[in-house]
Amino acid sequence: MSRFEFAEVAEGIAREAGALLKGFYENGVIAQYKGDVDLVTEADKASEKLIRERLHAAFPTHGVYGEEGTRDALDSEYRWYVDPLDGTTNFAHGFPAFCVVLGLEHRPKGLRQDEDGVLTAGVVYDPLRDEMFVAEKGKGAWLNGRQIHVSKVKTLQESLTATGFPSHKRHLNPNAYFYYQITLRSHGVRRAGSAALDLAYVACGRLEGFWEFNLNPWDTSAGVLLVTEAGGVVTHFDGGAFTLDSREVLATNGLIQGEMVHIFKEMFAGRELEPIPTPAEFAARRAAAGK
Repeated sequence: MSRFEFAEVAEGIAREAGALLKGFYENGVIAQYKGDVDLVTEADKASEKLIRERLHAAFPTHGVYGEEGTRDALDSEYRWYVDPLDGTTNFAHGFPAFCVVLGLEHRPKGLRQDEDGVLTAGVVYDPLRDEMFVAEKGKGAWLNGRQIHVSKVKTLQESLTATGFPSHKRHLNPNAYFYYQITLRSHGVRRAGSAALDLAYVACGRLEGFWEFNLNPWDTSAGVLLVTEAGGVVTHFDGGAFTLDSREVLATNGLIQGEMVHIFKEMFAGRELEPIPTPAEFAARRAAAGK
């Protein structure tokens, strides 16, 4: 008997959708534009259609909330959040970092619409690396059948972190400032273009932390469960409880959580900010370092 009630089915669906995406990726894709810059592809739409059909067949009473427009039975006790192709821009440019995401929320009767239910199951599948990240509430987090845990790095200075940026209206997003400040205080910051993969990488210890502004439930639901089931912590930037409608997410291994929250607090207050050096100052620093 499977140890998973929901995730095993979701895993099979994600593998099927991933194979579809891989075929599009290898054969080239016709891209179109959604809004100003957000790329939507044939693969996006085909993947969501496949996932929606498979979820309805497996769980006919469940709701489905998909990035590409699916809004089915959202008053159901169970609701799937679906990103059929997280990392669309990467995909469209041939950059090999994208995945399929399915996250399940349990919403008992009587729950208000503005209340979160319980994140119950989630999968993040990277078809190019054939890496399947799976979690169910209370059953741990797994990568290709092996249980995973967050890293044991204790300080931000020794940590590898990740973040992301919006594909449009970047001038309205403050994350460029945060990126610079965290880069100076950590071992490095990566920007791979897939929030779900970043969260999965925190869960398996490849990253110690991840933060981003303005994500959606289909971006975060599966990854948040992966991180918490792997022993990590997910909050707002101020350390407050994470919610699915959060416009900010901070995920860490728990050990650097306090340090990250403190730095965000100081940055929002305009304190402890390291100014960007002028070219002359940069040259002087390199000379002083003997470079």
